[in-house]
Amino acid sequence: MTNSDGILALEAADVSLIIDAAGPAPRVLHWGRALGAMTPGLAQALRLSAIPAALNNSPDVARSFTVLPAERDGWPGTPGQEGRVAGIDVVHRPIVSDARVDGDAIVLDLIDDVAGVATRATYRLDAHGVLAVSIAVTRTAGSADAYAVERLRALMPVPERATEMLDFTGKWCRERSPQRGAIRGGTHLRRTRRGKTGHDTPFLLALGTPELGFRRGEVWAVHYGFSGESEYLAESLPEGAGAFAYALGAGEALRGGEVVLAEGERYDAPTAYFVWSDAGLDGLAKRFHAHVRARASHPTSPRPLVLNTWEAVYFNHDLARLTDLVRTGSAVGVERVVLDDGWFGGRRADNAGLGDWQVSPDMWPDGLEPFVRVVREHGMQFGLWFEPEMINLDSDLARSHPEWILAPNAGVGLPARNQYVLDLTNPAAFEHVRDAISALVSRYDIDFIKWDHNRDLLEAVTRGTDPQRPAVHEQTLALYRLLDELGARFPSLEIETCSAGGGRIDLGILERTSRVWASDCNDPVERASIERWTRLIVPPELIGSHIGDAQSHTTGRRTDLSMRLATALFAHSGIEADITRLPEDEIETITAWTSLYREIRGLVHTGEIVNADLADDSSSLVGAIAADGSRALFTWTRLVTSEAGQVGSVPFPGLDASASYRVRVRTELGEARRGGCTDPDWVTAAHDGVVLPGSVLGIVGVPLPQLAPQQSMLFDLERVSSTP
Repeated sequence: MTNSDGILALEAADVSLIIDAAGPAPRVLHWGRALGAMTPGLAQALRLSAIPAALNNSPDVARSFTVLPAERDGWPGTPGQEGRVAGIDVVHRPIVSDARVDGDAIVLDLIDDVAGVATRATYRLDAHGVLAVSIAVTRTAGSADAYAVERLRALMPVPERATEMLDFTGKWCRERSPQRGAIRGGTHLRRTRRGKTGHDTPFLLALGTPELGFRRGEVWAVHYGFSGESEYLAESLPEGAGAFAYALGAGEALRGGEVVLAEGERYDAPTAYFVWSDAGLDGLAKRFHAHVRARASHPTSPRPLVLNTWEAVYFNHDLARLTDLVRTGSAVGVERVVLDDGWFGGRRADNAGLGDWQVSPDMWPDGLEPFVRVVREHGMQFGLWFEPEMINLDSDLARSHPEWILAPNAGVGLPARNQYVLDLTNPAAFEHVRDAISALVSRYDIDFIKWDHNRDLLEAVTRGTDPQRPAVHEQTLALYRLLDELGARFPSLEIETCSAGGGRIDLGILERTSRVWASDCNDPVERASIERWTRLIVPPELIGSHIGDAQSHTTGRRTDLSMRLATALFAHSGIEADITRLPEDEIETITAWTSLYREIRGLVHTGEIVNADLADDSSSLVGAIAADGSRALFTWTRLVTSEAGQVGSVPFPGLDASASYRVRVRTELGEARRGGCTDPDWVTAAHDGVVLPGSVLGIVGVPLPQLAPQQSMLFDLERVSSTP
């Protein structure tokens, strides 16, 4: 909807975005809870209340925080747009030339005669309340010198009641570790310089009210949907942000000279996704999940249970051993087998072969056909591991085309995992990789690719250019083109994004993939936290989660089978262990688990994920509630011992207080060990099934079992009636 006096408004899913485009520079008047119909009175009130005080030692006119905040507006903070001409910073004075509502979007066109650029900002509010902000800049006609884009940021104002800040850091095998604290004065800036999203990515940056939790509080958040380098910022200045307190935003962290626009050329910045919720972090996740599930490419078939060969055999590819693994996997209920690293070229360890995407005649003298035949005969899908963006110096490709390595002319720099980066911006290198993968997908009718990326990009410049231009931006776009072309050639092919585990997870890569590998760590103690926070944006059906050996490959920690099985249920589940060596009782338990996975995956993969707010961070209660509310599954987990001798009454989040539920304890995965005490009476009764009102379960709360460390148990809830 729009108003004739220049007020533009969008509303969806209880969210409103209102922009005043009447002045020379548009400004956001409101982003948050829906305000209803845009009446003349509401428009006048919003415009009047958007003017802050004019401060001492400040411009004589009250500052504005515009959609592209600039010094012209009296804004002393981080600008929305930065650029250079002939190596000199230019002043930006964008003025609106056209503003309109186009369906579910507000489109603003701005002309900047001083800088010589035209900018279009599009604010699209989807049916789930996710606001996608896309900004593009074009060098205008008549501009003799090129315009070098430094930054093009999507920035939104946030009110002062948001006093808490949350973002993430991490490392290999401990991705998405939350860090939270009070908003402080100045600029909180997080920049990635890894050539990819990174294990320490901010993931999202959220500002919230003091009580912010999973089920409570108001939150404003931004996620940058790009797989290259980015920056996130939250800014608190003494002058505020117009009538608001803070600026929140993100943009691509371009390196100097990456994007230089001649007359008529255009740069489209990646999309920033802004989400507001008054239902805590679970409300934020609900909006993100609905947004991702609405994409045209989202998988609709049941997510097949996976067997990946990596931690079972590593590089030791032996047809007889792998055949036994497939047969055992089939017997326990596996539906997809993925042959991991080691099948190609001279690949016998991680120091050779990358780039030579032909089946190794030494390791596989008859090709992969015998193994694929075994997989198909057992009624399973076949997947294959690739690392297409990488190259070993010890490879036929590197020896033939050293100029295809993304590195300075002076020579390659530091290796990582004995490998370097293949320059996909080189058309010949791009076509080589695309055609090699295509040939194998066609030859073996591959259903699934595990797409790995095991190093950061360092000194990422294109060889043969003078001066040597940084290439992270173009390398990322080339990756997207490669995935897009493979997707067009093979519409049914599924691709998992893996980057040494969870080092490249963002909405940009998710536009082109059907699964993420959240971490290389299969230790359920670490994995429980990694996946919990990954689910803030990524719905569980897109998160690969595998059970490993009793002793974790990455941490060395030993955990019970029941804990490993329970942790992997709230995801796209799989197995990554040599199950041919397991005792019969564990095989029976895994078989029961695969049956349970097939039973509940429809619920988990389409339902709403909920998290209880608990005082004890060493425990968690996580649930999946069916879209129609008819059923829910919860996992109760304890990671370490607690100070309290018993667990007090805990509400099960997300239940209908007016309904009753039959609650069962599911024991197919084995009984969770207790911490030296008996179960509450209602839990004992729930082993046979007990009916409780939703008001008791969801409002009053119930005492939960005191589990021993590193234990999980499952509660299955079925709605049986409405409570009078």
